Order: sequence, then C-alpha cells, then structure tokens
Amino acid sequence: MALTSIAYTAAAGAMALALSTTYLAWRTRSTLAKARDLLKGDLFVKETMLSELDAATSAFDEAFLAVEGDAVRLVWGDDTLKACAEALGVRTTNDAERAPLVVEALGKTSMDASKGLKALIAEGKTCRFEVFADNIPGLISAKPAGLTLVIDGKASGATAWIRLAIAGAKQSLSSGPFAQMAEHLPAPCWICARDGRMVWANEAWLRAAEVQDLEQALRDGATLDRSADALVSDATESRARREGFRWLTISGQRRAFQVIAEPLNDAYTCAYAVDVTEAEDSREALKRHAKAHDETLDSLEDAVAIFGPERQLTFHNRAFEKLWELEPAWLAERPTHAEWLDRLRQKRRLPETSDYAGFKGRESEFFGLTHTADDEMWSLPDGRSLRVVRQPHPLGGLLILFSDKTGELKLKAQFNALIQVQKSTLDQLNEAVSVYGSDGRLRLRNQAFDKFWHLRSDDIAAVMDFAHIAELCLPLVHDRGFWAELKARVTDTDPLARAPQQGEIKLSDSRLAQWRTQPLPDGATLVVFSDITATRSLEKAIEDRDEALNESVRLKREFVANVSYELRTPLTTIVGYADLLHAQNIGHDTKQKAYLDSIQTAAQELARSIDDVLDMAQIDAGEMSVSTADIRLLDIVAEAAARQADAFKSKSVHFDYTGVRESGLVHVDGRRLGQCLDHLLGHAVRNATAAGSVSLNASKDGDNLLLEVAYSGRGIPYHVQAHIFDRYIGRERGGPGLGLALVKALVELHGGWITLESEPNEGASFKIRLPKQNLVGRETPVAVKPVPAAVKDGPKSSTTVADVA
Repeated sequence: MALTSIAYTAAAGAMALALSTTYLAWRTRSTLAKARDLLKGDLFVKETMLSELDAATSAFDEAFLAVEGDAVRLVWGDDTLKACAEALGVRTTNDAERAPLVVEALGKTSMDASKGLKALIAEGKTCRFEVFADNIPGLISAKPAGLTLVIDGKASGATAWIRLAIAGAKQSLSSGPFAQMAEHLPAPCWICARDGRMVWANEAWLRAAEVQDLEQALRDGATLDRSADALVSDATESRARREGFRWLTISGQRRAFQVIAEPLNDAYTCAYAVDVTEAEDSREALKRHAKAHDETLDSLEDAVAIFGPERQLTFHNRAFEKLWELEPAWLAERPTHAEWLDRLRQKRRLPETSDYAGFKGRESEFFGLTHTADDEMWSLPDGRSLRVVRQPHPLGGLLILFSDKTGELKLKAQFNALIQVQKSTLDQLNEAVSVYGSDGRLRLRNQAFDKFWHLRSDDIAAVMDFAHIAELCLPLVHDRGFWAELKARVTDTDPLARAPQQGEIKLSDSRLAQWRTQPLPDGATLVVFSDITATRSLEKAIEDRDEALNESVRLKREFVANVSYELRTPLTTIVGYADLLHAQNIGHDTKQKAYLDSIQTAAQELARSIDDVLDMAQIDAGEMSVSTADIRLLDIVAEAAARQADAFKSKSVHFDYTGVRESGLVHVDGRRLGQCLDHLLGHAVRNATAAGSVSLNASKDGDNLLLEVAYSGRGIPYHVQAHIFDRYIGRERGGPGLGLALVKALVELHGGWITLESEPNEGASFKIRLPKQNLVGRETPVAVKPVPAAVKDGPKSSTTVADVA
C-alpha cells in the first residue's frame, strides 16, 4: 500500500513536472518569437538608417578615420578619402596605406594642422581646421585646381575620430571672387610660395614691375623690389607678420610704400604694398612744422612748457630753463608735472602756501581742461611776479606759459604814479589844459579847465567828444568856426595840420585868452587856454616902464657927460695953477709945498674917478669895446708900477714883479689892462701894512694867461668878499668904491674873469685869467731891480720908471 501510494505519488509528480515543463517551454517559445520579431524590426530600421547614412555621407563627401595608437583605418567614405588623397598629393594603390598617408599629409599642410592633430591623437583634445589642398602645378589655370577640406577631430575612449569633409572645389589663385577683388586694388599685391617664388600678382603689381602679364612675370622671374622680397622671405620663415618701409621707383617717380607680408599657411605668403607717399610727405611736413614751432617757442622770451598726456615734460624752451634755474640734465629726463612742482618747491620758486598738497592738486586738475583757463598771477618768494597761462595741448596734455611781469608791473606802477604826478602837476597849473585823442575824445583835463570855462565836474563825462566840449564852451566863445578849426587840428592826421599852433581870442566875459595846440607823440593833442588879460596889462605897464627907463638912461648919460665936462674944466684950471705954484715954490716954503702936493693928489684922484664913472657908464650902455694887439706884458706892468711908485714909497711898500718875463707877449688892450692893474695895485697898497710887500706874477695855465696881484697885510672880511666886485660899495661896508667893479667889467670885456682869495690878517690875492693867450713867452725871467719907491730915501723922479722898465 505504501509502495502503491508511493508509486502513484511519483507518477503524479512526474505528470505535473511534465505539464509544468511543457507550459514553461510554450511560454519561452512565445517570448522568444516576440523577441525575434522585435529584433527583425529593429534590424530593418538599422539597415534603413545605415543605408540613409551611407547615402548622406556619399552626398556630403565625407570620410571617417579611426586612430587607435599608431594604427589609422578608414571607417567610412572610401571615395572621399581617395579625393582627399589626390588633392593632398598622396599617390598609392594600397587602400590600407591611404588613410595613414592622408593623416600625415594633413599634418604637413600648416603648423595649426600639425598641432591640432598631435593634440587630438596624444591628448584627446578636440580640433577643427581647414586645409586648401592644391596639388595642380598650373596655378594660373582656370580649371579647378584644389579642394577645401574641413577636418574635425574628437576623441571617444581610446579612439580618436577624424572627419574629413570636402567643403567644395576652388579655382586657381588667379580666379575666384577674392582674386578678382585683389585685381582691382590700387596697391600692388602678390603671393609667394615657400621657396620664395612669386606665384600670383595683381594688375597693380604688374604695372609697378613694368611687365605685361603674369605669365611673363613668372617666366622672367620679375620682382618689385629686392628688399620687399627679403621681407616676404622673413615672414615665410618666421611664419609671422612682417612690415617694412620702402622707397620704390614707380613709373619714374620715387614713391614711399608700406610693405606688409602675411603668411597664409606653410605653403604660401601674401604681400601687399600700400602707397604712403602723401602720408610720408605730410609726416615730413609735420616734422618740419613741429621743428619750426619748437624753434619759434624756443626763441620766445616767455617760458613755455608742454606736458604730454602721461603728464611728463615733452618740451620746454630755453626761457623755461632760465626762469626756473633748472638743470638741463634733469629736464632731459622728462620729469612729471608733480616732480617738477616738487623740485620748484625745494628751490623756493613756488608761491608761498600753507597747503601745498591742495595747491598741487589744483594744478593737476588743469590736465582735464577743454578750453584755455583764466590767467593767474604767481608772486614768488624772490619778489618776481609771473603771469601763468594754461591751455590744453592739441595732441593731449597741457601747455603752460609763464610771463615775467615783474618789470611790467613795476613800470605800470611807475607809470600810474607818473600819471598821478602829472595830473597833480597839471591841477596846480593856472592854464586850462586838456588832452584829446586822435579820435577827438577828451582824455585828460585839469581843474583849471573847469574853472576857466565855468564848468562843473558833473557837466563833463569821463570820455566826451570834442564837439560836446565845444558846446559847453560856446557861452564864452560864440565863434563856431573857431571850434571847428580847433577840432580839425585835433583830429586831422596831416602833419601840417598837427603842427604846433597858437593864437588869441576874446571871451564874452571880457577876458583875453591865448590858446595853444601841441601834438603829442602818441597821436593825441594838447590844447591849452591861458588867461592873459593880466599879462597884457602887465606887458603894457612894462613897456611904459621900459620907455621911462630908457629915457632915464639917456638923461643919465647926458647928465654924466655934462657933469664930467663941467668938472673937468675947473679941475684943469686947479691942476694948472697948482703946478705953477709948485714950480715957483721949489726949495722955499716946505709947508706950502705940502699943501700944493695934496691939491695935486686930490685933483688927480678926482680926474681918475671921473674917468671911471664915464667908463662904467659906457660899459653899461654897451658902447665900450677893447682894441687888442700883441703887446709886451712887461711894458704894461712897468708903466703901472711907475704910476704907483709914489704910493709905494709913501708906505715903504716893496713891489716885486720879477715873475713877469721880458719877452712875453699878450694879446690885449694895453690901455685897459694897465687901467685894471692901476686899480688892483692901488687897492693893494692901500690895504698893505707899512713896510709890507706887493707882488705881481704872470704864468700860463693852458691857453690862459694868469695875472696874480697879491699883498700882505689885513685881509678882506668874509662878509665883504661876496660883494667885493659890486659897484658903489660904501666905505661903511668896507668896500673899495668903483675901482674893482670897473676891473671886473674890463676883464670880462677881454673874455676873462677875476677871482679873489683872502684870509683875515693874511692879505689877499686877486687873479685875472685871460683866455686865448698863445703868445705868452716862457723864457727865463729877467732880474728886475726893485722899485726905487721901496727905498726910504730914494728920490722921486721919472728916471725910476726907466730903471724899472
């Protein structure tokens, strides 16, 4: 039973297992069938997409390369790869070698391509670049000569993917829109290969090189300029832009060109030359203008400094260096504006200020000027005053001009003071003074002007036309013609009309006025009106007095002549009878003889006094003249000594004239010079002490004859010396009378002069100087005997004169 149950149970289990297995198999098959249908549908979609992708890549001429390590394989685009290989010059029949060779050729096209591919393969960096592949030798052909390849590179895991896309076919260098544009450029343009050969040039280059076409240029190896070719070669080798300035001869004219060479890739370099002749000429003209401008500024007396946009000193003239006493070497270092201010502050050349930082800041603010700033005055510690002008410089920066106004301000102050002095001086004048400009306007007047014309200060404006002034003066001078003529003299520029003029006019208030016009150097005219009413009255009185004076002089002369005549007649009688009595009384009555001597002496003195009065009257009337001749001076002196011999003897005075040379000649009036010596010797003997001495010396002083009469004895008081030569000095004042006045007048008639030197109780010395005495001798003085009158017991006789002579 147990076994049956066990078997049944086992069979049932096996049945259940079989059913379960069958169901599971059915379910699995159903699932697999569904999965197969899905895979078939997906495979169909993939195949469709793959065919579309293949068609798309074929349509866009693309190829995909996979780079894994050193292996390069073509993934897609065999036809595109072949076209790229042909354009890059890769020649191979092995399809497996074509992909690596193409990648290698791409790396050689340019430096950028080489760097990009190396970075992609080695570092997995994305790259993108374009390559113009042109392996056709005929560069001037019109047929397609190359392809433009677009290369994209990306990394995915350990594989670097490179996409080659053909952007389109290009034509040769001499065709295409850009080449056609370059053909029409006025500047010469050309392209050179890596080896330096020119491969293309535009029409401007062909004209400049004087070749007909490009084929001839390529065939003959034509070149524009060797130095330009060297510049292109340098740009090709360095793979960098190069620029240079060249002077080229184009069509027989020397022109300036800026040559620029720019590498296109590793294979080609383009170059073009821009004509900058006009710009170069303008630059040279600007340089010359700037140099002339600098030289002009350098010659100015005002100090000029220019600070550039960087606030550095870019220019200064010599006056600037001299004004601030700065070292040339320091200025050559182009100090900044702030450094310049600091240096001036160190030298105490800036205005004194308690806030230097604020002052410096205000000075720096001027660099933002858009127009000329207001002038400013700087008062420096050394007393100078400077006018400072600041204005923006056209090229940027600041221009500062310093003008030393110290002298000008000083002159202006002096001028203003002078004007005030002049105005004050004019105000003190009694004449009515007014000054009018060349435009006829009143510039200046004094107080007497208002008083003369009876005007008030508010009647006249500061600047008033001459016509208005004339209207104000018409009440006193009604003649309009006079004012019109006077205005013409003020405003007329004709030199004849501006000549000084004067005249007289009668005023309505019975005054008589004199007017004068005087042109001034500045074009103005001075007009003066003077009240001459009192002057004319005084002139009339003076004329009347002059007539009376002349009449009195005439009467005096007649009186003197009459008195002289009337006195001489009895005087001659007295002298004659005195001589007769003296001759009859010789050797008899001594007392009577003394009386007769006194009468004779008094008569002689009276005769000489009459002669002196007549001579002085003749001199006063201007009727006396001297008759000069060459006379021996010693004769004149000896005769004068003889005439004074008795006087010398009476006072025992010793007279010495040994200083007079024997052969000395003088050009004088002998009679008048002897008259002078008589008066001087008479004065000397009267004032000499008893037993004293009198000397007479003659000497030369250049062209002048010096005669000196000196005596010992009482001198002349100081208060008398000032009037010693005045006439009619009374005895109460110590004067000698008329004699010395006559001496002075006679000496002056000879063109000379007389002086006096005297000390109290030491005698006196009279010196006569006569000019133009060239004939005075210089021989050794003759030994002359003393005057016999000096001897006490010597006889009084005429032989003494002979002995002296």
